[in-house]
Amino acid sequence: MKAPAQELIDWWRWRRQGLDERRGSAADILAKSGWMRSVGGAGPYLGLFARGGLSRGDVDAELGRVAIHELPSVRGCTYVVPAADYAVALRASQGHGDAATLAMAKKHLGVTDKEIERLCKAIVDALEKAPLDPKGLKEAIGGAVRHLGDEGKKRGTTTTLSIGLGLLQSAGEIRRVPEDGRLDRQRYRYARWKPSPLAKAKLDDAALARELATRFYRWGGPGTANELAWWAGIGVKQAKAAIAELKLAPFDDDGRVLFADDLDELRAGKPPKSPPVALVGSLDNLWHLGKLEVDHHAIVAGGVRVGVWEFDPEAQKIVWALTTKEKLKGVEKAVAEMESFARDQLGDVRSFSLDSPESRKPAIAKIRKLSR
Repeated sequence: MKAPAQELIDWWRWRRQGLDERRGSAADILAKSGWMRSVGGAGPYLGLFARGGLSRGDVDAELGRVAIHELPSVRGCTYVVPAADYAVALRASQGHGDAATLAMAKKHLGVTDKEIERLCKAIVDALEKAPLDPKGLKEAIGGAVRHLGDEGKKRGTTTTLSIGLGLLQSAGEIRRVPEDGRLDRQRYRYARWKPSPLAKAKLDDAALARELATRFYRWGGPGTANELAWWAGIGVKQAKAAIAELKLAPFDDDGRVLFADDLDELRAGKPPKSPPVALVGSLDNLWHLGKLEVDHHAIVAGGVRVGVWEFDPEAQKIVWALTTKEKLKGVEKAVAEMESFARDQLGDVRSFSLDSPESRKPAIAKIRKLSR
């Protein structure tokens, strides 16, 4: 089966990702174009600015109202999710990161189920009184937390507290609240979540796979069962069952499928001669949904990566270079808009929690060389 030209697929995905025109609140954009991967960096702010022109204040206000939230989600990874999807996201996180950490701690560090049950109860009881940061929690619950020694440090889990906090977040019993109300910081308090988003949610494995498949293909279009399985953190067999249940249409001979109405819309599309330009982050859903890795933040035109960029915090400017010889309209304007946003509202553009101005210098030098 012959698929439409890649140019048409790129343009359709660009529009489906909400990059063709600025629109909507953060919650609306996340629901329509996909949950945004958060790793302690500026990625969600970049994605929401590119799609909605949203200021940091706009996004932080929705975060404060709990209209959006950073949650453990698919594969146990954290994503920024709209309120309508909290239950699905939390249910998708179960059995992954925190469950795997608990299994490791039981096998290698002498942790027991009863110990974790007591710890979780102590955490919940403490947070019934008021939100607390990790230090305050340790003081409040005392001996319920155990240090796991050198072996725990070697395995990346120094105390049992992180295990309890992770499990309670995935269960929807508590939530992690940024102390300064920003998504690109790493200081948190924990609060009870009442009512829990999972209180009335009844999602068995098949229903969860179907919900995740619906979102995956509506957000990103053509994809294989293996790509769905990776993103959703489910088995390939489950992914194929969900695809069959949703009656997704074959797209090409490589096993990619999508919704039939989306296929009709895609085939009827017509890419413009001069596609609009935008600057997005390295974990943007344009490629993250398909497990693609991008080494820099990207300049994109109509769904195609045409350049790279990084923010230089010392100069307070964006360093950028095109990777195409084609003449593109609007590049300078798009760079200027993102530069103003980064400088005046974010202060810096960290890709992830451990990113720093010093660690970014080689990448910036590489782009400067490319631009010459």
